[in-house]
Amino acid sequence: MPKLPTDPYILFSFLNTKLRDTGMTLEEFCLENSCDEQKLTEQLEKAGFAYDAERRCFR
Repeated sequence: MPKLPTDPYILFSFLNTKLRDTGMTLEEFCLENSCDEQKLTEQLEKAGFAYDAERRCFR
């Protein structure tokens, strides 16, 4: 499992890059990397980002 950034803006960039480069959904990424999808989503929502499942990225 990659060590995920704690800064929400760096995490936003990191996740979007990973999701774009791998073509995974957030759910698939979290399963593969043993991450808590709800916690990641909540952390990014606090910074003003929301997951767009159709586009497979945070916006």
